[in-house]
Amino acid sequence: MRRPFGRGREDDGQTAINLTPMLDVVFIMLIFFIVTATFVKEVGLDVNQPDDDKPKTVDPDKKSIVVRITNRDRIVIAQRDVDWRSVRANIERLHAENPEAPVVIQPHKDSTTEAMIHVMDSARQAGVYNVSLAASGPG
Repeated sequence: MRRPFGRGREDDGQTAINLTPMLDVVFIMLIFFIVTATFVKEVGLDVNQPDDDKPKTVDPDKKSIVVRITNRDRIVIAQRDVDWRSVRANIERLHAENPEAPVVIQPHKDSTTEAMIHVMDSARQAGVYNVSLAASGPG
């Protein structure tokens, strides 16, 4: 017998999809990926701490070559005024007396950058590559 066009079949319970095998496959894949995954080991830095907390004593024979620049761009080396053209010669002389001594430049806060660059260039031309800049004081 033929059914009318607008009516469908009655559901007899056989059309449901069984999800149990699909869940089994998903769990097996999850376990596979967890087991085969490689975890990145984070690399840290080894810090070598000093053995003692005492400050190191400064050897008086290894004093720094201090070059002061005044607020009017006068250059003072070893407590005496030095002409701009003789800065390199003075640094060479002091460096020859103490080859391990670094050059420390102490510019005044009102001095020009040109004077500081001139002293740095003169020290490099004199063969001193350990040149540092000291912070100026409140005056």
